[in-house]
Amino acid sequence: MARESIRIGTRGSMLALQQSGMIKSVLEKLWPAMSVEIRIIKTTGDKITDVPLAKVGGKGLFVKEIEDALLEGSVDIAVHSMKDVPAVLPEGLAIAAVPEREDPRDALIIRNAKNLAGLPKGAAIGTSSLRRSAQMLAIRPDFEVRTLRGNLDTRLRKLNDGLYDAIILAAAGLRRMGWQDRITEYLDPSQFIPAIGQGALGIEARSADARIAEALKPLNHLATAAAVQAERSLLNELEGGCQVPIGGHARLVGDTVELAGIVASLDGRRVFRASGSAPAREAVELGKRVAADLLGSGARAILEEIYNNEPPEAEIRT
Repeated sequence: MARESIRIGTRGSMLALQQSGMIKSVLEKLWPAMSVEIRIIKTTGDKITDVPLAKVGGKGLFVKEIEDALLEGSVDIAVHSMKDVPAVLPEGLAIAAVPEREDPRDALIIRNAKNLAGLPKGAAIGTSSLRRSAQMLAIRPDFEVRTLRGNLDTRLRKLNDGLYDAIILAAAGLRRMGWQDRITEYLDPSQFIPAIGQGALGIEARSADARIAEALKPLNHLATAAAVQAERSLLNELEGGCQVPIGGHARLVGDTVELAGIVASLDGRRVFRASGSAPAREAVELGKRVAADLLGSGARAILEEIYNNEPPEAEIRT
């Protein structure tokens, strides 16, 4: 490519900067003549730190201002945690590349026990996710799930300060920060289903920008992209946001995408699961099919209940 520049828009958290730095390094190696710059953009989700995000809008709160900057042309690409990206993007924007996925699992960080089974009755569990809360209560209804907000380092500090007996975080973020030694136990994704897109990054750009599309093409990991496509199709079909305990985990086995999905009630007492597989080229159709199976099995009633009622104060985001 000719001597040009790419401006990366990102949130200012330690993890967001680490992830954007990773993409910056890859681009600089691919295109040594190119100047790559990181620009920090503060999002609404970063500004609201004392209110459960499900009460104020959910997923889009972490991307809207960055997407505005993309549309205005003040940045060229945005690096997102894919699980923060709404199922439907603004007109004029597209996910231009999905790099190879990190570990998609949820991780349990425990203060004074060796594993989940070793936590005492009534243990205080911190999470920022309705999905995690519902699935944990389905496993251990005796637990007390408490709201946990803040960046990774803040959440770990709150655990260390004794505000919780354990907290649940995405393994990918801890691993990208080099903090995987803090993980007490990984939660099996076939049982404790991750968030849509968890562990994957999405690089968003203007859909008409051919120059950027060409520069990003080598970063796209086809297996990850197909898996995330299936998961996001599931989310879109369920019209899920951060107010709903929805999870989806897909993986590519050979040329086949395998997808498992979950919808749960806020208290974890009702959990609906569905799964399926399809050729990678049919990832979108697979997501729709698994969503239909979930709705047909009883999940529709849960979604209607949640959308017709405000989520309880103790609950937060997907």
